Amino acid sequence: MSRARRLSAAVLVAIALPVVPAVAEHEVYYRFTVLGYVKDVQGKPIADATVEVTRDKTAFSYLGQTDAEGFYFVRARLGDESRGEVLTVRQGPHVRRVLVIFDPANQTDERGTRVDFEGAHSIERAARFRSTLTDIIGAVNRH
Repeated sequence: MSRARRLSAAVLVAIALPVVPAVAEHEVYYRFTVLGYVKDVQGKPIADATVEVTRDKTAFSYLGQTDAEGFYFVRARLGDESRGEVLTVRQGPHVRRVLVIFDPANQTDERGTRVDFEGAHSIERAARFRSTLTDIIGAVNRH
């Protein structure tokens, strides 16, 4: 694993697993994570690309940056009442709109989705969110 990838993963863990959950915004039920990869048309990672996640309801944006592996992580502040909202995920001229889906009764599992940008295409891979998050956290714990 590259040094940049380990550093990005360490930052992810620091954000995803707060030591003292005293502030409500750090609780799982007040956040929604969008993560994924940005790659060029040949499938090569694009480093230092900006990814913007915008809540369509409020127009408030959250920004993320890709690491050397093209991986990005953006956390939006969304509460239980935000289920069903639409988020616009943008990387350069490429846009993907995603529906915020989660079980409000589950206040322990991380909430989110995965959106990958591959050349001119974007694809939501919600089913891969949890495994991607686990892989990133596991990579940090091994190093």
